[in-house]
Amino acid sequence: MDRLSLDRLFVAVLETGSFVAASERMGVSSGQASKMLSRLETDLGVQLIKRTTRALSPTEIGQVYYERVRILLEERDALDASIRQTSGAPSGRLRITAPIYFGSAQLVPALLVFAEQYPGISLDISFSDRLADLVEDGFDVAIRIAHLSDSSLIVRRLCDARIVTVASPDYITTHGAPQRPEDLSQHTCIIDTNFRTPRSWAFRDAPSGQAVQVPVSGRFAFSNGEACLTAATRGLGIAYLPSFIAGQPMKEGKLTPLLRNFEPQALGIHVLYPPARHLAAKIRALSDFLSGYFKNRPEWDEGW
Repeated sequence: MDRLSLDRLFVAVLETGSFVAASERMGVSSGQASKMLSRLETDLGVQLIKRTTRALSPTEIGQVYYERVRILLEERDALDASIRQTSGAPSGRLRITAPIYFGSAQLVPALLVFAEQYPGISLDISFSDRLADLVEDGFDVAIRIAHLSDSSLIVRRLCDARIVTVASPDYITTHGAPQRPEDLSQHTCIIDTNFRTPRSWAFRDAPSGQAVQVPVSGRFAFSNGEACLTAATRGLGIAYLPSFIAGQPMKEGKLTPLLRNFEPQALGIHVLYPPARHLAAKIRALSDFLSGYFKNRPEWDEGW
């Protein structure tokens, strides 16, 4: 077994957390995976992983080795891919992290089309509203929805994510509709804690462009936009949601947009990936595809 395979196995064990999952990734038996790790440790003369009956964790020197060797492996794979790009289609495994609702509802349809166009690329997609560290967590690409600050990552904006204030027709019939952002203090609001300031909603006056922050409160706070959507459609309060979540219910009449003259500046939907001397063809292919797929006004912003 060559040293490159041993290093890949070691990285796979730490990224998957088990010999079984690592062996599946490498295409070997779990017993062989354990022997490969032992051989690597023997070659290096150090213990890389602490093994217990419940978990695997890197030793201090193992963590250092992991961080260095993973970068070397990624650069080697990127170099291989860039060379192959001149003679063939992009190929390989792409690890992607994306927000839960946008990922499952909007990104997956795009990725299925991408997969049809690039049969040589396999996709490993993780949905989480936690901001992953691409380098530390071993992701190739991230989808993020935010006003992004300066980043060491390469950032490509795909499209806007408008933020809309909505309530159900039943809620409006019972409680009335706010006419200005300040009126929200008289209403029950549904809090999405994924926002940077969940209990202070941003608005912008359309004629003047002046921005305003309005404190809000309510009975419900969720760390999930879909849960906020469900509560709003049941008439439990006013929600502040990305239009890719609220767009379809607004089209169906289940929600009514409010304060349309005070809609805040849209967030950006971005694709991010670490800089590399040789950008892998598979990453370039995905970035270019998503840019084209989302370049026009998104369908979730139509018809409401």
